[in-house]
Amino acid sequence: MSTDTNIVVALPSLIHRLGGERVKQVKSLVVNYGCNLKRVRRSRNWQLVGQAEHVQSFMLHLKTLPIDEWRYLIAKIEAELQLNLDKLESLEDKLARVIAASPNITLAELMHATNCTLIEARTARFKAEF
Repeated sequence: MSTDTNIVVALPSLIHRLGGERVKQVKSLVVNYGCNLKRVRRSRNWQLVGQAEHVQSFMLHLKTLPIDEWRYLIAKIEAELQLNLDKLESLEDKLARVIAASPNITLAELMHATNCTLIEARTARFKAEF
């Protein structure tokens, strides 16, 4: 898992809100989406860790389930995804957005802002000009 696209969704008092059986269900479900649900040390707080795209896919799956108790989990995941929208965006889209917002940006600034290579920055600049 790439750490630069990982997000961590804090889930305080998860067992108290969902119940032990539901948490076991969630633990088995998140594995299918390449995520990890784990307890924070020995506290009653939990966290969902995974790549932004995988967490989003898991949330969309939860929305299809008929059980109303998933609202807490869905709300927490949606809030965290809203804070990390840039991790859901592809590098090409991010480069195009940064160049469109600041057309006079230097290649070094572009590389620093998007964490891309020189070749990727030059290619994006070329595409933006045409």
